Amino acid sequence: MSAFNLLKDRSTGGIAGMLLVALGASVLFYYWVAPEKKLQDFVGPPRSGYVLTNFDLDSYNEQGKLAFTLIAPHLERREGDDSLYINAPDFVLPSTKEVDVPPWKGHSQYGWVNKDGSMLKLQGKVHMDRVAFAQTPPASIDTSEVTAWPKRNYLETAEAARIVQGTSTMNGVGMRANLDTKHLELLDAVHTTYLPPKR
Repeated sequence: MSAFNLLKDRSTGGIAGMLLVALGASVLFYYWVAPEKKLQDFVGPPRSGYVLTNFDLDSYNEQGKLAFTLIAPHLERREGDDSLYINAPDFVLPSTKEVDVPPWKGHSQYGWVNKDGSMLKLQGKVHMDRVAFAQTPPASIDTSEVTAWPKRNYLETAEAARIVQGTSTMNGVGMRANLDTKHLELLDAVHTTYLPPKR
């Protein structure tokens, strides 16, 4: 083999090696400077974890006492936040402190319950009744868009409210109620009418 051919073979091998090294370096450089792949951020509309029809739901507080009951024709549990979306619920809000106080019972157009059951929203028109007990006359509440914390037995709304108890009728805007202490408060534009008791 001539010296020229030997040099030619060595130069070809050297060029090939240099090309391989350059190719490897360019691949590494590309992965180093290339932008990250975009994640698929479109997940579509929320899906129901499950759907119930004609159901009863009982929720209890940390002491094991009944916090509220919902009875409704349709419920959907969402996968994303595990909250409950309810159509036309009837509800029961019992006193968690006194066993001799009857519960408030009522209905709303829609309902929503958060994941741990600590917040209940009664949406649309809301009507509530409580029967008479001891020396306390029957009472009713008509309002809308109520937010309730049933495990604390507290509820409120910023909407117009009408409270009828015995022979008195109170109308106002905004209401707070502590169902354990039986304290109802209208916040603004309050007008009260007292009728004489029937003989």
